[in-house]
Amino acid sequence: MIKYSETALARVSQQLSKLEKRDWELWAIVTLTGILVSAGLLAPLLPAIFRGDSIQFEIRVSRPLAIGLLVLIALLNTYLVSKRFEVRRLREQLISTTLQNQVVEQRSITDPLTEIYNRRSLDEIAGRFISHARRRKSPITFLMVDADKFKQINTRFGHLTGDFVLAEIAEMLKSSTRGSDAVVRYGGDEFLILLADTTSEGASNVVGRIEGKLKDWNAADQLEGFQLSLSIGVCEWRDGQTLDEVLDGADQRMYAQKEAGGESFASV
Repeated sequence: MIKYSETALARVSQQLSKLEKRDWELWAIVTLTGILVSAGLLAPLLPAIFRGDSIQFEIRVSRPLAIGLLVLIALLNTYLVSKRFEVRRLREQLISTTLQNQVVEQRSITDPLTEIYNRRSLDEIAGRFISHARRRKSPITFLMVDADKFKQINTRFGHLTGDFVLAEIAEMLKSSTRGSDAVVRYGGDEFLILLADTTSEGASNVVGRIEGKLKDWNAADQLEGFQLSLSIGVCEWRDGQTLDEVLDGADQRMYAQKEAGGESFASV
C-alpha cells in the first residue's frame, strides 16, 4: 500500500554504488600488485626470452630481505581482507538502516487501525498528485467518503466492532481503487480517495465498485439487524484550486448526499 520514497531509493542506490566502487578499487589493488610482482620476477628473464637463449637463473636473497617481503605480503593481504570485510559490513549496515528508516517512515504516514494513509500524510500525497496532474495536464478527482450513522454502530455493538467496521470500509475502498490511487483516513469515520488521471465522470466506476462491495458486505449480515451505508461526495480538481477548496467541494457534496438519504453519489 505504501510506496517507498523514490528519493530514499535513489540515495541508497548512490551509497551502494560508492561501496561497490570501493570494492572494485580493492580488486584493482590486488590485480595491480600481482602484475607488479610478476613483472619484477620476469624482468631479468626478458632479454634472454627475446634472444631465444636458454634460461638459467639463480636467485639469492638475503634473509632480512626475504623476511621483509613476507611481512609486506602478509600486511598487504591483511589490509585487503580487512577492507573487504569493512565494505561488506558497511553494505549490510546501509541496507539495515535503510529498511529501518522505511519502516519508521511508513508508520509515520500510516493509520495503524486501517493500514491506509493517515491525515498527516495528506498534504504530501495531494501535493504529489497535483504536481503530476500539472505536468501531465491530467485530471484528479477527490472522493470524500463518510460512514452513515456510525455512532449507532459504536453504541449498539461496541467500539471494538466499530474499529472492525472502519478497517472493513478501508479494505473496500482500497480494493475498489488502483495502485496509482491513494486512500486516506481523513477523520474518525471519514475517508478520502485521490484518483489519479480520472475525471468526475470516470470516478462513477469507482463509486460503483464501492457500492457493489458494500452490498456484498451487508448481504453477509456482518452487523445483525444493521445495514452499513456510505455517503460519497465527488469533486474534480481544477488547476488553480487549492487543496482546501477541492476538499471543501467534495465535503459539501458528501453531506448533500447524506441529507438526500444516500441514494446516489453527488459530484461536480
